[in-house]
Amino acid sequence: MEVSEVRRQLKHAMERARARAQQRRQHAAEAERAYAAFLEDIATPTTRMMANSLKAEGYLFTVSTPSGGLRLASDRGRDDYVEFALDTSGDRSVVVGRIRQTRGSRTIEEERPIKAGAAPQDLSDADVLAFLMSALEPWLER
Repeated sequence: MEVSEVRRQLKHAMERARARAQQRRQHAAEAERAYAAFLEDIATPTTRMMANSLKAEGYLFTVSTPSGGLRLASDRGRDDYVEFALDTSGDRSVVVGRIRQTRGSRTIEEERPIKAGAAPQDLSDADVLAFLMSALEPWLER
């Protein structure tokens, strides 16, 4: 094999890698914008309604919006919460819910998509509500 052929293939591989990296950055930026709109227009209002409904039933939860996220935290335990985050590690960006619950010295942590395979712009308030109902079940059984 000639050195010139190796260099030619190397240059093509470098160009493809740069193009894929540029495309990943572009998709991540689009997902971040869609996630910000999702938080503002869908997740935050739905989560605030949930917190108010929980309060009316005697379950005290507080909604907070740390940078780039949304958290529904139990007032009884500062380490008990449900939060939303954007996961850009896969081929497709998805909104995930992180659930953390402590019982005595035991901490249970779970992370799952709000709706499997759905991009941030494809999520609805019904999806958020269904996720919250499922995620809050351990607190509701007490």
